[in-house]
Amino acid sequence: MTSVAFSELGLAETLQLALRERKHTTPTPIQAQAIPKVMAGHDLLAIAQTGTGKTAAFALPLLHRLTARARGKQRAPAVLVLAPTRELAIQIGDEFRAYGTHQPLRLAVIFGGVGQSPQVKALTRGLDVLVATPGRLLDLMGQGHVKLDQVAHLVLDEADRMLDMGFVRDVRRILQALPAKRQSLLFSATMPADVAALARDFLDDPKRVEVTPQATPIERIHQSVHHVRSEDKRRLLAEVLGDPAFRRVLVFSRTKHRANRLAEQLEKAGIAADAIHGNKSQGARQRALERFKRGQARVLVATDIAARGIDIDGVSHVINYELPNDAESYVHRIGRTARAGADGIAISFCDASEREYLRDIEKLIRQRLTVIGEEPAADTRHATPRPPHKGRPGGGGGGGGNGGRKRRPRRSAPRTGEGRRQAA
Repeated sequence: MTSVAFSELGLAETLQLALRERKHTTPTPIQAQAIPKVMAGHDLLAIAQTGTGKTAAFALPLLHRLTARARGKQRAPAVLVLAPTRELAIQIGDEFRAYGTHQPLRLAVIFGGVGQSPQVKALTRGLDVLVATPGRLLDLMGQGHVKLDQVAHLVLDEADRMLDMGFVRDVRRILQALPAKRQSLLFSATMPADVAALARDFLDDPKRVEVTPQATPIERIHQSVHHVRSEDKRRLLAEVLGDPAFRRVLVFSRTKHRANRLAEQLEKAGIAADAIHGNKSQGARQRALERFKRGQARVLVATDIAARGIDIDGVSHVINYELPNDAESYVHRIGRTARAGADGIAISFCDASEREYLRDIEKLIRQRLTVIGEEPAADTRHATPRPPHKGRPGGGGGGGGNGGRKRRPRRSAPRTGEGRRQAA
């Protein structure tokens, strides 16, 4: 596609000023293709990975359309953005505020894990844009605090992750509360059957945009694996982090307990670290993210679900302290590095019980990870039987033992408010 500049897209001057202040001159491929279609009022089906600039691909044209809208005293939002996680919702809200800094903009971000009173106050003051996670939104709708009868523009972001987390019924209930006449945008990294079915149900003659980067994040990431005994992983982690080249490091564990333990052990070893997972309060999670962004914490230990909204530039390394029992989660994890066209490094620790997970990963990405140190004997690298679901190392979070097939998280507890499906 021929390269264009933001100044050529016809965006309102207030938005162009915000773009210049942020030194954004050239749109990414998803932005260049999506923005004109959204500005023209079309429904949109966009297939794009995280890290491609997709938030601006819907925020900019929707803010542009709001500039031509008479605000009056309308209290109900005109734009509704649904996001699967608290962190992603906050990130989307920040982007809307940054791009809308030179226009009158009433915006609220609502999510669970915190008291609802400030969110209710924001709703009663009136809104232009509402960014929400499905659980808390349904709670507040049920209490009569929010009405969606004036929504003119709907965005469903990371639809595949939304459905993977079990939000399909919630999303459909929210859709039923919206006006039939509206503009709807769906963004998803993948297009499985359930996402395609949802798109057919709520998009009206959509334009389709699919962006496949010339160099995918996987191709820009140097991937390696250490074969190590489980009891030696902690020592290996400390040894690896002794290298000052590991400037900003994201470490993944499978469980909340392990994430806490690793962060505590690293702190005792003199390495500034925080943990982020579903049991942390929203305030604690935000403080951890801010410390990591500012470089006050060199290491952030995260579980898979909690890390979904982490979009931080400059992550030099991703370390899989424990391999995920879902190969697709591995791809998502390592995609936290190599952002904005940069290169990245991903290192995995693999003990004997995880070798089948490694095999699934290598099958999915169609390459062998570079082995650092000694490799297991040829007849044992992938010979260890996969443990049954309940006995998998670290427990928690995975799906069934179906080889390389997609595994969805199991529901392990009843849902209460927005604390729903906090499996990690």
